[in-house]
Amino acid sequence: MGRLVMKFGGTSVANIDRIRNVARHVKREVDAGHDVAVVVSAMAGKTNELVAWCTEASAMHDAREYDAIVASGEQVTSGLLSIALQAIGIQARSWQGWQIPIKTSDAHASARILEIDGSEIVNRFKERKEVAVIAGFQGINPQTGRITTLGRGGSDTSAVAIAAALHADRCDIYTDVDGVYTTDPRVVPKARRLDKIAFEDMLELASQGAKVLQVRSVELGMVHNMPIFVRSSFDRPEDIDPHGTPPGTLICSEEEIMESHVVTGIAFSKDEAQISVRQIEDKPGVAASIFGPLADANINVDMIVQNVSEDGRFTDLTFTVPATDYARARDTISASKARIGYARLDSATDVAKVSVIGSGMRSHAGVAAKAFSALAARNINIRAITTSEIKFSVLIDAAYTELAVRTLHTLYGLDQV
Repeated sequence: MGRLVMKFGGTSVANIDRIRNVARHVKREVDAGHDVAVVVSAMAGKTNELVAWCTEASAMHDAREYDAIVASGEQVTSGLLSIALQAIGIQARSWQGWQIPIKTSDAHASARILEIDGSEIVNRFKERKEVAVIAGFQGINPQTGRITTLGRGGSDTSAVAIAAALHADRCDIYTDVDGVYTTDPRVVPKARRLDKIAFEDMLELASQGAKVLQVRSVELGMVHNMPIFVRSSFDRPEDIDPHGTPPGTLICSEEEIMESHVVTGIAFSKDEAQISVRQIEDKPGVAASIFGPLADANINVDMIVQNVSEDGRFTDLTFTVPATDYARARDTISASKARIGYARLDSATDVAKVSVIGSGMRSHAGVAAKAFSALAARNINIRAITTSEIKFSVLIDAAYTELAVRTLHTLYGLDQV
């Protein structure tokens, strides 16, 4: 017997038949004697529809009302799943974020979880063996009493935070894939599913473009040392032994992984834009004059490369931003031209970032050098490079993304079974 949090994404609850399938997954765990809380997303496509309605009503809509509207998608799903569970003899009730309560900051559409009081849910586990079906993606700001939402992918974050608050043994994330792979199998058919991956490696994979989990959910798992198990909701519930280990990937602390590979996986992102600020006078405060306004505009800067001229008088600064922020970033820099004092502003949107990730890099030299040689042999030009203790990223022309990923995947032996 244990305590589980089970999270189901939008494709897993896309219609009534799939919600019934989810109910059978939950029943399997209840019948095995576990206390179960379920966190659900809105039905596939529903959040996009609600967002579109907000925009249609008014392009400059109130963020507080936006949250009230988009949070309703999860409210519907939680009620429907509770009904489906009751129909197969499982005691269940739905919970909205404000009912638990999940207390958050007041940053509407991107709120952060401050505190969760799970005592009432735990009491109901003990007294009634009742399944808690919780609407993900949402909470309440205690000062204003308004509903808040956590941003895209926020149901993953809700699930891990609730698992920590309930002192669960594990948080199972059910999705439309059966685990975390060494890279995207659609790009590299030889990509392998990982049985286990360390929190740090998963955090880098998620932040560098892997779409399996939201970054904040992995951060929470690492902070609270909450094991996260990524698995498929499309496996037949009846075929799974609740006491066995089903197919999937366990995200856990590095100490629980017996052997750490040098490279764990390859991530990539085509949602990048490059901006180069040319011929700036090389003096103290120049970088602050560029990146300060970008920070004030809430634009995240990723890769940064600085080149100084031979005489040391001028410098070029090249950096990347998310493609969605490209136009705003250019406008922000242009508006500060007088203060920065640059000669020219160059930019490109046909770029991609490819990242090589692995905790084993800490104890192995020359890992990045091998990649640079392999990419050069394929005539792939590197525009920029960034490194950290367990990751390095290269910025390349977007047209070469798949070739670069396949080359690096093979180079580091990730094709091998």
